Amino acid sequence: MWHAILIASIAVLALKLVGYAVPPSVLERPTPARVANLLTVALLAALTATQTLERSGDIVLDARVPAVVLAAVLFALRVPFILVVIAAAACAALVRLLGWP
Repeated sequence: MWHAILIASIAVLALKLVGYAVPPSVLERPTPARVANLLTVALLAALTATQTLERSGDIVLDARVPAVVLAAVLFALRVPFILVVIAAAACAALVRLLGWP
């Protein structure tokens, strides 16, 4: 198992170092810049969906779902981050208190 982790770590480091070798003129073009921006958003969305909806390999709708929806609405309204976290935690706690799994 440790061999796989070390090999993956070395591969990621090598990929990062190769990224520094890419000339700035390539990265300043509109298409690569747009792809890089959209890829970041897509990866963050996938991570959020996975962490919110997955448990033991199954899709589960529990108290995290309304909490994340509330957090998304508050972010859209530009509420400060700490208030978003507190409101989402309170929402999840309230949903669990009301008996939703």
